Amino acid sequence: MSGHNVVAEAFAQTQYQVGGHGKRIVQVLKDVLNEVEGTVEGDMYGSGKLIADFEAKMAEYLGKESAVFFPSGTMAQQIALRIWCDELGLKKVAYHPLSHLEIHEEAGLRELHGIESVLLGEKDRLIQLEEILNLQEEIACLLLELPQREIGGQLPSFEDLQKISAHCREKGIRLHLDGARLFEILPYYQKTAQEVCALFDSVYVSFYKGIGGIAGAILAGSAEFTKQSKVWKRRHGGDLISLYPYILTADAYFDQRIPKMGQYYEQAQELAGLYNQCPRVTTWPEVPVSNMFHVHVELPKAELEPILAAVYAETGVGLTPYVREYDESTSSFEVGIGDRYAQVPKDALHTAFRLLHEKLQNL
Repeated sequence: MSGHNVVAEAFAQTQYQVGGHGKRIVQVLKDVLNEVEGTVEGDMYGSGKLIADFEAKMAEYLGKESAVFFPSGTMAQQIALRIWCDELGLKKVAYHPLSHLEIHEEAGLRELHGIESVLLGEKDRLIQLEEILNLQEEIACLLLELPQREIGGQLPSFEDLQKISAHCREKGIRLHLDGARLFEILPYYQKTAQEVCALFDSVYVSFYKGIGGIAGAILAGSAEFTKQSKVWKRRHGGDLISLYPYILTADAYFDQRIPKMGQYYEQAQELAGLYNQCPRVTTWPEVPVSNMFHVHVELPKAELEPILAAVYAETGVGLTPYVREYDESTSSFEVGIGDRYAQVPKDALHTAFRLLHEKLQNL
């Protein structure tokens, strides 16, 4: 049995699991549908009251003129960048080297749209303000991911965002927000979604991460921008005959979980504090700025996995279902706080961390 399975199987047997909202089971949909009248009409090919009402609700929440519901963020973001490139007649965009578009989309931006990407900054840190101000290459659009997921969910200061926005407007560069986890960073910035989104020409948000829906995304901007995005959505095959299971769950869990984002943020800080008290362990960032962070342990993956599995078996508390090899001597994993964290008894959680501390100290 591989180490990955040892951790995953031990995690599956635990009574309490600290991350996320729970398993992605059919009950997630059933709970929502049980609250909806069976006579409510679904959407059809991107139109109808159900989808129009949700799009209007999200446009208002984000402070944009208009919004369009997409089945996936990958589709929404490629389309946003294509629109801005066409508008400026320049097929070149800039983003972080670990952007989702660069590492998870099989070069879709280049292969589907002929758009060239300019990788800005270094892999292990945020893009610096100076790197944007001093960029020599002409670009149509700059994409910023808030928070930067692959480096633990780090964020620039709001002041830097304001300076980046002002610079892009001065230079005629469109600024797009990869806001897959936008809702989760608002407690840190102490800003509304409208205040953050006002700095950007276009915004994408996800409904299956912190919100915990099934799937789906919103792309928001000006009325002209979203009008064009609907054309591209049709070209991409994004107008499924009906998207209502995604829309209904997105809407219901949005209402349910938006008020909890501050709680998730505070709980992430509490949990990171417990990790940082353990030998060989650091979190990235040290103090989380959203509901997520990365844990780095100065142990090879093969040595860390049996330790975690033993902690799970002895305490009934699951900390992570997997471990990745960060480099030859370090392992890492991602933590995202959702509804489950509040269900873990504090004494059980502290027992698990005392045991983890002992096992790491005794190596």
